[in-house]
Amino acid sequence: MPASSRSKRVLIYSHDSFGLGHVSRCRTIANALVEADEAVSVLILSGSPMIGSYEFHSGIDFVRVPGVVKQLNGEYGSANLRVGVEHTMEMRTRIIRDTADIFRPDLFIVDKEPLGLRGEVGPALRLLKDRGTPLVLGLRDVMDDPAALAQEWERKKIVPALRDLYDEIWIYGLPQINKPLTGIDVPPSVRHKMVYTGYLHRELPLHADIPHEIEEIDGPFILVTSGGGGDGEDLVDWVLAAYESDPNIPYGAVIVFGPFMSATARESFKDRAAKFRNVRTLTFTNNLGALMQRAAGVVAMGGYNTFCEILSFDKRAIIVPRTKPRLEQFIRARAARNIGLIEMLDADMGRDPHAMATALRHLPQQGLPSDVVVPGLLDGLGNVWRLVAKQLMNPHRGPASLEAAESSVEPASDPPAVLPVRART
Repeated sequence: MPASSRSKRVLIYSHDSFGLGHVSRCRTIANALVEADEAVSVLILSGSPMIGSYEFHSGIDFVRVPGVVKQLNGEYGSANLRVGVEHTMEMRTRIIRDTADIFRPDLFIVDKEPLGLRGEVGPALRLLKDRGTPLVLGLRDVMDDPAALAQEWERKKIVPALRDLYDEIWIYGLPQINKPLTGIDVPPSVRHKMVYTGYLHRELPLHADIPHEIEEIDGPFILVTSGGGGDGEDLVDWVLAAYESDPNIPYGAVIVFGPFMSATARESFKDRAAKFRNVRTLTFTNNLGALMQRAAGVVAMGGYNTFCEILSFDKRAIIVPRTKPRLEQFIRARAARNIGLIEMLDADMGRDPHAMATALRHLPQQGLPSDVVVPGLLDGLGNVWRLVAKQLMNPHRGPASLEAAESSVEPASDPPAVLPVRART
């Protein structure tokens, strides 16, 4: 069968226990792959309770594994099932491995967490490694503070997995903004597997629904988004406090809480927002881009996907990064501010309502991200497709077998030398 007409299978693991970042990134990549080649099928493994709320192109489906949540003590618990977390993790691990076994992908892309949540992807990786299936780790531009990441990866024994299992490591960003493995002691063979793709460009769907909240606002408005919303209460409170302290702010606002914000906080914020003629609220939209495209500016926490959307829709933005439990958003926002892509407010310096009000007044006069020339900034999806297409040229699924692969793995060979942007140590 000619390669052009042959079915090509890509399996993606989306590390999800909280928030929307991972599933949104994986969805963006999956949509780009099936759009580039109609012979490609993509199957996403995810624990996100929101994955069914998104629209996917034809050729994409997903397997929803039982959900888990991170508790206040840092441990994980079952999200919905009334069983112990160990039982839930055993189910997740088996579903992931069996899906990889039966689907027989030509390529396996693992998002962010090299061995998955508590090592749940390890058996699937070893199974596919023994079959000769190419294995790729996809990393966002910033992982965490280097010292904290080094300790975490040492505890999880990540470097041996990078050395022995993965064939390539794709970084969805640029080294000018951040090098995510800075401070990690990895062998040269791992560094050689790394490639920077650029950020993942976002586009509106052909038939994007426009939330009616836009129609209820007179004149320009500012979009306020806290991502998944589970840790976005401080941001929304600060913005509302700014409107309360300065009722003459000339721009309206659409505040998107996020599906994981507590109901109590949402109701309180709705009551406060209702006092203002030009402030509207939404719990969730699966098409934030439609709002962002029409906004005069954006106030956001600064997760990876929101940052990509700000760049893609060329929006003036104020980023208020969180600093706990990770410094990821702060590191990204600081680097982007330093090269002039966005402005940043540091909540750790105090949440003065007048400081936010001043920033909101000045936001529509900020420079645009496009005013800064950063070569390759939004080339990520094109480069990802080129990398995927190269792997799919000579696919190797291995035998259709349900037998467990228990043998030890051999060190991975170095990837081909022709890659978009090589990482530099």
